[in-house]
Amino acid sequence: MILKAALVNSALLLAAGSSAQITNVKQAFYTLQSWYNPGSGIWDGDGWWNGANAFTVVAELALAAQTKNDSSILQSATNIFANTWIVGPSSNGNIPQQSGGNYDSSNATAWGGPAYDDNGWWALAWIAAYDATKNDTYLQLAQGMFDDLVTDAWGTRCGNGGVYWNSDHSYVNAITNELFLSIAAHLANRVSDNSSYYISWAEKEWNWFATSGMINENNTINDGLTDPCTNNGQTAWSYNQGVVLGGLVELNKASPNQSYIDSANTIAQAAIKLLADSNNIIHETCESSGDCFPNATQFKGIFMRNLLLLQQASPNDLYAKVIQSCAQSIWANDRDNTTNQLSINWAGPFVSPANSSTHSSAMDALVAAIYL
Repeated sequence: MILKAALVNSALLLAAGSSAQITNVKQAFYTLQSWYNPGSGIWDGDGWWNGANAFTVVAELALAAQTKNDSSILQSATNIFANTWIVGPSSNGNIPQQSGGNYDSSNATAWGGPAYDDNGWWALAWIAAYDATKNDTYLQLAQGMFDDLVTDAWGTRCGNGGVYWNSDHSYVNAITNELFLSIAAHLANRVSDNSSYYISWAEKEWNWFATSGMINENNTINDGLTDPCTNNGQTAWSYNQGVVLGGLVELNKASPNQSYIDSANTIAQAAIKLLADSNNIIHETCESSGDCFPNATQFKGIFMRNLLLLQQASPNDLYAKVIQSCAQSIWANDRDNTTNQLSINWAGPFVSPANSSTHSSAMDALVAAIYL
């Protein structure tokens, strides 16, 4: 009886913690929406690619809440997706503006541009929207965006593999290749009638990336390659340690191979060693100098989103501890208690100003913690 009572109490505590986490994230969602601009389809203060990530965290929250039998976010998320579908391309400064805003949103070119990572972020965003709504139109758009990457970006000077960062084909970097891997692997698990096509591309990308030199001797990933195709030694940003994790998890799901999970675990653990403080809070190197804006403000949330995928596929107490520690610290130490805005330094104190990028990034950690 004593054991039974203890188990019941433990279950109640876990339920209470889960309920509180949902409540916190929903408050953060309502704050995020104070930046959402229905006329532009993205969040004020966000750049184009940042907007794709804010969009993605909304989709991820809708999914996470449903796992706790809370569908209250789904309708709001569905409305956001539908509105952004219609007006979002008007905010894409990479394409010519059209009179009357008559964009063909189903055309992949409406969402991309000369920087191919923009295509990648929006492809993953629409895949996340598909996961939340099962709207096939969103998945078909992501397929078109991937096809554009194959046509325009694949086949670099570095071994005739991988993708270039942008249309001038001058730089080969980590994030664009990780996005290519992740999109292909995600599509392999969602487009059943063409799964082998996407598996083949994901495997081709990973085989090239793993030997490209971007993974350094410490098993973290630097920003890209030099002109002679060697590791350029530039900052090992958190998002470069993150997107690859989700890509490998999805690839392993589509075409099981333990080496994919082993590689993901090696990179994740090296990244945590590099990025986490003694309290397991993830930091970006630019925080100390205050120059993370406007792009690096987004990076840590992307790492957390993908660390969760690895935790679900290959549970590890370290990953759970990092996710929980970050989420708890964000809410306790990195939040403006008046506005519920979340800022850049997850360990605290709150750094003003916060914006939709710092806020949506922190939300990624809060959403990940829902699953633990």
